[in-house]
Amino acid sequence: MTADVPAPDLARLYRDTRERLTALVAGLDEAALATPVPACPGWLVQDVVAHLAAVVEDALAGRLTGPPSEAETAVQVARYKGRPMTRTLAEWTAEAPQFEEIISAFDVPPAVIDVASHEQDIRGALGRPGARDTEAIWQMGGWLLRGLRSPVPLRVTVEDAEFRIGPEGEPTLGLTTTRFEAFRWRMGRRSRDQLAALDWSGDPAPVLDHLVVFGPARTEIIE
Repeated sequence: MTADVPAPDLARLYRDTRERLTALVAGLDEAALATPVPACPGWLVQDVVAHLAAVVEDALAGRLTGPPSEAETAVQVARYKGRPMTRTLAEWTAEAPQFEEIISAFDVPPAVIDVASHEQDIRGALGRPGARDTEAIWQMGGWLLRGLRSPVPLRVTVEDAEFRIGPEGEPTLGLTTTRFEAFRWRMGRRSRDQLAALDWSGDPAPVLDHLVVFGPARTEIIE
């Protein structure tokens, strides 16, 4: 049993996040754009933006039928190397409205999760936290929690809701967290040690290997 939430307006959530991130990146100088992103090992800020713009470009060109693989993202980043950020942002802005219509029409929450995750990755790299209480984080954090699978009955409590996860029965383990934290650890932005250190009611060992969609992070991500 999980908390009921209204169906998200994916096009608007993606657009709001994209516009906020574009405004942030447009003000960065070359040194800031070359900042390594701890949550995306091997990538610089400019590479993360390149990936986001390339997803839209590739989806509209019919080169993507789902989330890109590691190999595909590597090709995307390489394709954008040396491209001025002003051009990348302009092309992303021009092409995104059609992409937003598609993800809304075909109900593709991972597209919103991707852009919202990378906004936080970039903010963390730059030491410019913010946008943690947006509707995208609220909606997608809940969506990711509803998709969580646990081998034992688990109760996850966030600011405004409770999620019952796993087999039927009274939860044997509880976790108190926030929608933002859940959004981040579900997407692999926390190390295994950080996962173990969350606010558990008991020993989290049975569920630690089931918490993340990707990852966990190889090193601690401090935000």
